[in-house]
Amino acid sequence: MIVVTKANVLTVGIADKAQALKELNIRVISLQFGKDAVRSLKSEKFDSVISRWDLPDMKNGTFLQGLKNIKRNIPTIAVIESENTDQEISARSLGVSAVITEDISEDHFRELISQLLGLEEVEQIKEIYATIEA
Repeated sequence: MIVVTKANVLTVGIADKAQALKELNIRVISLQFGKDAVRSLKSEKFDSVISRWDLPDMKNGTFLQGLKNIKRNIPTIAVIESENTDQEISARSLGVSAVITEDISEDHFRELISQLLGLEEVEQIKEIYATIEA
């Protein structure tokens, strides 16, 4: 069976959560630093970006702010600290597609990404084998 990949997803600063996405029918590029993500965004097409609000090299949502200024329509998920209302308000004001907390379960995280990217309707193409009878 051949499965058609529906989306390229860039994750930034959430290597632990990116592992949960392996079961989905997507290509995941997982990076730790905002500067690396910026380079990747310049050289590849991504259908969605999932990023931690505070990255090791870009604090206070700097990466997500720059991303939303340049690519307003790309589905973007901000991962914030649990119960941090300042991060939540700031992320929502950017116009991200969703805001989730870092303590979200892997199953719920996978379900949310699947819904956001429309993966419930994944198309599968079956290989057809011809047989010749003698």
